[in-house]
Amino acid sequence: MLKNIKSVYFIKLLFSFVQEKNKLKIVKYNKSLQKNININIINYKFISGRYIIYGSNGNGKEYNGENDQLIFEGEYLNGERNGIGKEYYYDGELKFEGEYLNGKKNGKGKKFIIGKLFFEGEYLNNEKWIGKGYDEYGHETYEMKKNDGMNKEYSMDAYIIFEGEFLNGKRNGKGKEYYDRSSYIKFEGDYINGERNGKGKEYYYHGELKFEGEYLNNKKWEGKGYDKLNNIIYELNQGNGFVKEYNKYGELKFEGEYMVGLRNGKGKEYDDGKLEFEGEYINGERNGKGKEYDEDGNLKFEGEYINGLRNGKGKEYDEDGNLKFEGEYLYDYKYKGKYYINNKLEYEGEYLYNKKWNGKGYDEYGNIIYELNNGIEGEYLNGEKI
Repeated sequence: MLKNIKSVYFIKLLFSFVQEKNKLKIVKYNKSLQKNININIINYKFISGRYIIYGSNGNGKEYNGENDQLIFEGEYLNGERNGIGKEYYYDGELKFEGEYLNGKKNGKGKKFIIGKLFFEGEYLNNEKWIGKGYDEYGHETYEMKKNDGMNKEYSMDAYIIFEGEFLNGKRNGKGKEYYDRSSYIKFEGDYINGERNGKGKEYYYHGELKFEGEYLNNKKWEGKGYDKLNNIIYELNQGNGFVKEYNKYGELKFEGEYMVGLRNGKGKEYDDGKLEFEGEYINGERNGKGKEYDEDGNLKFEGEYINGLRNGKGKEYDEDGNLKFEGEYLYDYKYKGKYYINNKLEYEGEYLYNKKWNGKGYDEYGNIIYELNNGIEGEYLNGEKI
């Protein structure tokens, strides 16, 4: 709170917080905040979880609405950062100091990470434009001329996350990405407009090859994927096209259509080199019509799937190819249908968790011999209920 807590402006501020940002802690007496605010309030503004307070001379301060943490102090014009200012990390460390125009970094400025200078130069519309970069030891690591040339990017805790060529402020050309807080390469290859485009390689954390091929708009497009033992586990053909997956022994596990990196469209699954399933997929799971086979290649089920489970109409067959069941499934269980023995109807009705529940049983001549009611059996003789 301000020293003059009865200030008309501050009273308006309090009520505005209550109405627009009920979660903001400024509605309570925050002693630490009282000490921080040392300007005469003329204006205040709410923007996406932040609030700005600035005075008649344009000087102001910006706070996180959730915890009242100071995130910026400097000059404002019409509620936007204009002039000299300082930006802070969530822990209070200085992040940037320099010039702003229309709310964005424009002009001279310095970027800091954990208190160390990492860039000094000029900015244009929030992007580094001309200047020099430094590592955590103060050594010059790159020089930018109109946002082009070699560059390095660092995380907030000073670990390198990318190094490579830039054009117009974006990754363009050759580059390398690194795993968080390590020196292990995550990706190396070509970039266009900030995204992976062209040839590239991905690696597991300790350097084993994970994928090699071509990328389009940041997505794998053509190439091969590997496990950590260097066995091929899948192949991509035009990204959203035909794919082959392999198990750790190099045996074919799946072949079919892909879209956005998942099984989408028609495909086949294999087990020990034998066809296990063929059908339709959506978002990586069986969805639509499909067929299942036993280890001898005999058809054992055909029907509908939803999210990997039998759902809807379907048929089951015995090992000789005879129809065993036809009806409806719900969440992978028989729900309603007909059961056959040696191609003759043996039961018709409802099921509960694959058990006969409400329905009628027949003998080989088609006579009703029993009736189930919630799993309890009643007998028939000569077609009449006993």
